[in-house]
Amino acid sequence: MNSISNIWNHPKTSVAGLLIATVSIAGVLSQQGVNLGHAGSGTVVTLVSAIATALLGLIAKDPAAATTSSTSATRLGAWALIALLLPLPFSTACSGVSVAQDIVNWTPTLQSAVATVDSTAALLAPADAPIFTAATIGFDVASNLLVTQAKAYLANPTAGLLAQIQTQIVAFQQQVNSSVLQAAKIVDPASQKHALSAIQAVATVVSAMLSLVQSVSSKAAVAQMAAHSNIKLAAVEPLLDPSQSARIVAGHYSEPIATAHMQVAQAARSQASAGF
Repeated sequence: MNSISNIWNHPKTSVAGLLIATVSIAGVLSQQGVNLGHAGSGTVVTLVSAIATALLGLIAKDPAAATTSSTSATRLGAWALIALLLPLPFSTACSGVSVAQDIVNWTPTLQSAVATVDSTAALLAPADAPIFTAATIGFDVASNLLVTQAKAYLANPTAGLLAQIQTQIVAFQQQVNSSVLQAAKIVDPASQKHALSAIQAVATVVSAMLSLVQSVSSKAAVAQMAAHSNIKLAAVEPLLDPSQSARIVAGHYSEPIATAHMQVAQAARSQASAGF
């Protein structure tokens, strides 16, 4: 029987087999000390193993209850698994230098987002503009400092410069989180929508940069970074639109929007798990 047609004719069995194989291979790689990079406080191998185990549990149900719709869902699950096993650009950086380069690569998007913030006050109701301006006043300085530090690290990759980047990315994240909470207090619906959308564009880039830095930082360094994160992601996440973040990430990495959605979600989980 054709192996490809067999996969699609028996999708549930095929997905289960793929998941079991993934868990098994992940176990062997872990025993051999192969981790394929870091994902938050864990490794890519352990993350993939956990995802595969969770999906095995989701598809484990009575075969008699299978229907056409469940078959379609299982096939969709197969594609979702394939997407989950793809490298996540800003969660699996290889070295401090590659992180610094990727931060620099994000510079045009960050500068564009900050420029949008600078011009957004003019779109708000007169009573709301001062609130927004006060909440975002430090974005230009924070973004310029972070990019300068990343370029300095590229030229001279030292532990001291990496520590500066770690400190600055958390400080910038806290500025952005604070501005989100301030913008949420704007009463006028139209003004609030404009304000949150402009800030979220900056927040998305800062979150991507934080994930990059987190991926090459030691557990002790991540813990120290998280200790300075007073406004947690959980406080601002309900005020943000995941679709907007996914569009920005997809545009930056020239990838499908579905992949970007998963990357944004994974980054958020990893940061929250680390204490951000």
